[in-house]
Amino acid sequence: MASVLVVEDDQFVRSALIRQLSEASHTVRSVGTALEALREVAHFRFDVVILDLGLPDLDGSEALKMLRGITDVPVIIATARDDETEIVRLLHAGADDYLVKPFSVDHLSARMAAVLRRARSGGSEVPPSQVIRVGGLTVDPLRRQAELDGAPLDLTRREFDLLAFLAGRPGVVVPRKELLAEVWQQSYGDDQTIDVHLSWLRRKLGETAARPRYLHTLRGVGVKLEPPREPQP
Repeated sequence: MASVLVVEDDQFVRSALIRQLSEASHTVRSVGTALEALREVAHFRFDVVILDLGLPDLDGSEALKMLRGITDVPVIIATARDDETEIVRLLHAGADDYLVKPFSVDHLSARMAAVLRRARSGGSEVPPSQVIRVGGLTVDPLRRQAELDGAPLDLTRREFDLLAFLAGRPGVVVPRKELLAEVWQQSYGDDQTIDVHLSWLRRKLGETAARPRYLHTLRGVGVKLEPPREPQP
């Protein structure tokens, strides 16, 4: 079953979704604001996010944009708005599917199953590739596993994609535009998206921007990954 984040400020709707999804054997966490949702996806792994548009702190469309900046987890929009133009805009903005309220849990479960099938089939298309080793860092793109000095790294999908892309080009300065195009599949975007992911990666690699070991940022140029200069323990 799936790990689900419900983002819904209406306590009655939220409680009903939690109960029904739990009864369907899904693991459910829930929040009532966009900022809480961002914190959740930053700290926990989810298979799918159910996102309400009418949130008290941010409109759901803005929340979707921010979510897409930090994660590629499938997002199903739950909305009372049935305007076709708005729905098309949300799908183009990164939503994987949508449901117009009110809807049944059976309908939601069917949409979730379809979204998860698409996400998992996409992930299975990763081509075979050689294990990458840079200093004490090991990255296996096929198995989507990474280790530092023999210890597994717990990375989100986007963190892994960023690390694997940079590790595959050790010592090469990669422009931010190239990172957006290759890792985020975007022709343009906010540099802060890259900075946030680099910050999370540095934390997991045991380094900081002030004292880098593997990840080095060249202001105004790009980012490179290279082995630490100090000897490995």
